Amino acid sequence: MEKAKKKLELIIRYFADFSPLQLQQLEALSPVYEEWNSRINVISRKDMEGLYEKHVLHSLAIAAVFDFPEKYKILDIGTGGGFPGIPLAIYFPLAHFHLVDSIGKKIKVVEAVVKELGLGNVTVWNGRVEEMHNQVFDVAVSRAVAPLKALWQWSKPLLIKRAGGLNKDVFTHPNGLICLKGGDLISEIADSGCLPRIIEITEVFQEVWFKEKFMVYVEK
Repeated sequence: MEKAKKKLELIIRYFADFSPLQLQQLEALSPVYEEWNSRINVISRKDMEGLYEKHVLHSLAIAAVFDFPEKYKILDIGTGGGFPGIPLAIYFPLAHFHLVDSIGKKIKVVEAVVKELGLGNVTVWNGRVEEMHNQVFDVAVSRAVAPLKALWQWSKPLLIKRAGGLNKDVFTHPNGLICLKGGDLISEIADSGCLPRIIEITEVFQEVWFKEKFMVYVEK
């Protein structure tokens, strides 16, 4: 646990408003993932060493820019091992997160982490987002899952259209798709037909690892 506390310093450097419960949940991520990753490999061993930077802080980049109010419903498309959904659910305990992945073993790990951390604002589903019907969300999030075109096609029918739109400079009530992506996005964005807002993560976090990593926001 001391090792996890040391690594938490990176998170606290950027987020100073965690409650004692949230800090406890964040601290528990490392031993819980280490235990489950030894049984079901959902995070590479190399990445486990950088869990708090490469997975937790990366996920929380969304929280540094966007605010999810109470009762907001957020869909995490292709959550994998639970990112970005689990760190965001810790940060926004009054919003509800629905974590979806088509790979059963990954969902098994996510279910175990959610139970271990006592995250009552998270539900989990094993299936393909294209098969989801009659459900609505305020926001969809994803991290390195699929091209923007596919993500928008999958998420758009599930997103509520909120009257009035969003103030372009204030992300207190985002309504749309937020993707964490890296590399050259020019062709991907052109192919998507979307007109997203691009936010460089290095504008938020100073670590070198975040160079050429972005948040891509498509408003509904």
